[in-house]
Formats: sequence, C-alpha cells, structure tokens
Amino acid sequence: MPYNLELEKKIDAFAAAGPEKRKMFGGIGYLFQGNMGFGIYRDHLVLRVGEEDAARLLREKGARPFDISGRPSKGWLMIGEEGWRDEGKLAAWLALARDYASGLPPK
Repeated sequence: MPYNLELEKKIDAFAAAGPEKRKMFGGIGYLFQGNMGFGIYRDHLVLRVGEEDAARLLREKGARPFDISGRPSKGWLMIGEEGWRDEGKLAAWLALARDYASGLPPK
C-alpha cells in the first residue's frame, strides 16, 4: 500500500523551508540535520518525540506506538487519520517532532 499523498501535501505545506525529505520504510521521512522528525507510513503520521513525551501522548486521539515490524520503537508514535485530520492538531504534532529532532546532535 502506498503512503497517504494527502497527508504528504499537508506536511509539505508545513515543512516548506526546513527538512530534507527522503523515502523510508515504504513511505516518506522528513529529516532535520540527518535525524528523522516525522514522516508518513501508509495512512499514519509518524512522529519522533522521545520516550517521555511518547508515553504521555499515547492518550491522544489516534495515537499508538510506532510498530511496523512487531517491535515497537521507543520514543516514536503513529497517529491515525482521526488524530491528524485537523490542521491545527497536525501542525502541533509536526512542531513537537521537529523540535525534538532539531535538538538531537547532527548526523
């Protein structure tokens, strides 16, 4: 299944002047200084937010652990469409992940 092109357009509008965009895990990843901050896997928004924030944010609508291999990735979330459809909420998710990835050492 290809990744969600509607979500890609929304993310591109948010991230117009920032991250490098790269095909990853059958979808798209947006990298900040070589560190992925957010991306798309099928119909899910993928976010890298760190372990503490990920645990707290699992209570949010549409959020679940990022797991595409049977082994959840610590500090990462997948957000279903019900959690990113609202553009204000999408922008907040993207800003959170951007800020986290931007604070990591460059690769």
